Amino acid sequence: MDFSFSKFIDYIVNNWQYVLEKSADHMSMSLTAVAFSCLIGIPLGVIITRNKKVSDVILGIANVIQTVPSLALFAFMISIFGIGRTNAIFALFLYALLPIIKNTYIGIKNVEPAITQAATGMGMTKFQILYKVEMPLSVAVIMGGIRIATVTGIGVATIATLIGAGGLGDVIYQGIGMANLQMILTGAIASAVLALFADFVLGKVEKKLTSKGLTTN
Repeated sequence: MDFSFSKFIDYIVNNWQYVLEKSADHMSMSLTAVAFSCLIGIPLGVIITRNKKVSDVILGIANVIQTVPSLALFAFMISIFGIGRTNAIFALFLYALLPIIKNTYIGIKNVEPAITQAATGMGMTKFQILYKVEMPLSVAVIMGGIRIATVTGIGVATIATLIGAGGLGDVIYQGIGMANLQMILTGAIASAVLALFADFVLGKVEKKLTSKGLTTN
């Protein structure tokens, strides 16, 4: 496979609509999976801070899922969801659970006991302590887990083309099939740009959600 910068630019100019469409599909698939992981993972992370035995089980299961090769997980899910986006989104959802659950757990566990004791002394309920004290103090750590899950998910989603889910993996694997390095690089670079953009946006969200008293800037 020979690379030519001029051919690379020509491919992007002539196929930008196709690449943009695949990028939108890729981002949609990845963010949908992460959104569902947040809905499940953050509450689970909170719950396991209250029970050591449950935390060991939940984190153990999440760790095991994380060790399963992505292609094997996609293939296994075919027997349940068939081929297509649903399969890919569910597999990406499973992969995103560990960093979100773990960071939520770590974030809340690292809140100083003296702070929660003071809140209890002020007459706050357990829910009020969680909502007004623990979660605000943990938001940076939790967002760190979400950012890791998102960036990882965008990368892993390129394999989803093998089960007919679309996304930028279509561009990459078509390039491999045609021995076209320009296509391969276009798909790979677009995926990297999406990951960097998502991380940048989530970083801004994290900064917005973090209490000004906890920032050093």
